[in-house]
Amino acid sequence: MFDVVGIGENSIDYVFRLPSLPISTTSVTKIQIADHQVQPGGQVATTLAACAALGLTTSYAGAIGDDENGTRMRRTLEARGVDTNAAVVRPAPNRYAVILVDESSGERIVLWDRDRRLNLSRHEIPASLIRSARVLHVDNVDEDAAIEACRIAHEAGVPISSDIDHVTDRTDQLLQLVTIPILSEHVPRELTGEADHERALRALRRRHDGWLCVTLGERGSMLLEGDRLHHVPAFAVTAVDTTGAGDVFRGAFICSWLHRDEPARILAFANAAAAISCTREGAIGGAPALDEVHALIRSDRS
Repeated sequence: MFDVVGIGENSIDYVFRLPSLPISTTSVTKIQIADHQVQPGGQVATTLAACAALGLTTSYAGAIGDDENGTRMRRTLEARGVDTNAAVVRPAPNRYAVILVDESSGERIVLWDRDRRLNLSRHEIPASLIRSARVLHVDNVDEDAAIEACRIAHEAGVPISSDIDHVTDRTDQLLQLVTIPILSEHVPRELTGEADHERALRALRRRHDGWLCVTLGERGSMLLEGDRLHHVPAFAVTAVDTTGAGDVFRGAFICSWLHRDEPARILAFANAAAAISCTREGAIGGAPALDEVHALIRSDRS
């Protein structure tokens, strides 16, 4: 039995650090690269690595390519304490991304590609593994797989958390199955038409009666518990690379939720973990240990 089973994205990230990000209105057409690295990441893979760094047992059941990048991804997850025995290895190139990072702010632009052969079929979803987990975590990159996995977990009474970062015609179907949707900042607005985060979450309440969470980057995070709104500000840090911060937030959120912490404490814990990840390069490489998160929280209170 694992604390967290994850189905969704992994990625090998080609990270290029630039003096500033290219903007469509600028006349500059050439920018010298300050530094470049190859870093493992991906939404669900990074969340599982964060959970493992915080002391949870985790299993990755997504698809991995059979190329050199896929091999690197699997070895990285295993080295981070994430079990990969349920991962599906496909004769296809692993998902990859080109990430441009602004050296001055840590903000980034992500360019990515994913082979369709990495999509999971229904019979590849590990039903028994999901039923035995304490939490299932999914994204919506491969929605068929995510919805099928959520159906299995929902029927078994296994709580489900999610990383939903874009809206499709099936997003509502997925949301109805997820216990605690954790949404990227722009998603509530796209789902409801409400620009204000609180109004957007309250509008979503008509579709979902559980906790609703949205990540707000440098403004922290917000959670609607019943009719009670919790908004916890972010921790002030000097950002080096924001890649994977939202994924680390989700891993820390799951960890704190499994410890039955109160909503505001969960948000503070997740915000702290995400903040630490922003001070480090890479997605999976940014996942902090438990004592580091507690240390940041204590220092902020002093």
